[in-house]
Amino acid sequence: MARDYAKELEARVAFIQSQLRDSGARGIVFGNSGGKDSALVGILCKKACDDVLGVMMPCQSKRNFGEDMQDGLAVARQFGIETTTVDLSDVKTALTDAIAPVGTVSDAASANIAPRLRMATLYAIAQSRGALVAGTGNRSERYVGYFTKWGDGGCDFNPIADLTVGEVYEFLAFLGAPENIIQKAPSAGLFEGQTDEGEMGMTYAAIDRYILSGQGEPQDVEKITRAHARSLHKLRMPATFGGMQDAD
Repeated sequence: MARDYAKELEARVAFIQSQLRDSGARGIVFGNSGGKDSALVGILCKKACDDVLGVMMPCQSKRNFGEDMQDGLAVARQFGIETTTVDLSDVKTALTDAIAPVGTVSDAASANIAPRLRMATLYAIAQSRGALVAGTGNRSERYVGYFTKWGDGGCDFNPIADLTVGEVYEFLAFLGAPENIIQKAPSAGLFEGQTDEGEMGMTYAAIDRYILSGQGEPQDVEKITRAHARSLHKLRMPATFGGMQDAD
């Protein structure tokens, strides 16, 4: 069944406002990557709260400084979202150099440094402003674990976690977001030439189809279910001996 995005907008704005009210926070901070998910989150947050800051955090990748930044600024201008830039390139180099005496940093570990630096940056800014950090992960990414644990997966609330990639695009079209945001291939911009689907080895269309209907081509279903099972730990709190105990 197709979503009624007018009602979705109203409900999600109310959800965001409830998060602010319950926490006593004064505003919201989110990572403005120039992609579809951050665009939708930024728009929703701005409609819910005047005090919203989008933080662009380029980190070595040329795309971060070019297309992604241009698209992020286009969304910010159109919807009146305050924006700032924190260049993390030298920070990542310094961290990698500091780790080097311990051993070689693998390519996968290196790629995950940027999302974790971004998470730390967002929380430092948000805490200093009395704000909450909004998450930007969609349902399709979360299902197959396509996010960095304690990186872009870390947030105070997430207003789009139930939306598939296809639904994110539909919502952006409803809101009149810049066309380039809707048309360009999804990419985390972690390294040159990187695209989400290329890195995952599966398409978002296949993931969405499986999530919404439980159906798909056998090779797609096998990849999706394997990725989901392999990444379940990312969706759970850490295991603790004796279990979690409620605070008095």
